[in-house]
Amino acid sequence: MELKSIGIVNSPFKVKKDSPHQGRFSEEISTIEIFPEYAEALDGIEKFSNLFVIYWMDRSGPASLTVVPHGRTEKRGLFATRAPVRPNSLGLCMVELVKREGNVLTVKWLDALDQSPVLDIKPFVPDIDCL
Repeated sequence: MELKSIGIVNSPFKVKKDSPHQGRFSEEISTIEIFPEYAEALDGIEKFSNLFVIYWMDRSGPASLTVVPHGRTEKRGLFATRAPVRPNSLGLCMVELVKREGNVLTVKWLDALDQSPVLDIKPFVPDIDCL
């Protein structure tokens, strides 16, 4: 399996303890700088108010198959939670697109740590993404 970073997060969250447990609970602004070789892939992204950002949680720590979710007291299986300590450190976050300037996206709600590698971006489409 081969993954390629398409960009990098510039976030106010420098260490894990400072990042929100869910991005939607924070109004902090972050930027996503898309590398020049992928900039053309941003064409038309302004038509969407919300995006899914898939990023690599490079500082999440070792995987654990059971965890106690934030605000809870009992352990449960990892796949029944949104805990970051996963076998594959993929982060998924829905963001609000504030603006695009060239190859830089300004967004709200991103819970990624500063300098996290971005793996993919997909538009949120209500007809497809809501049951």
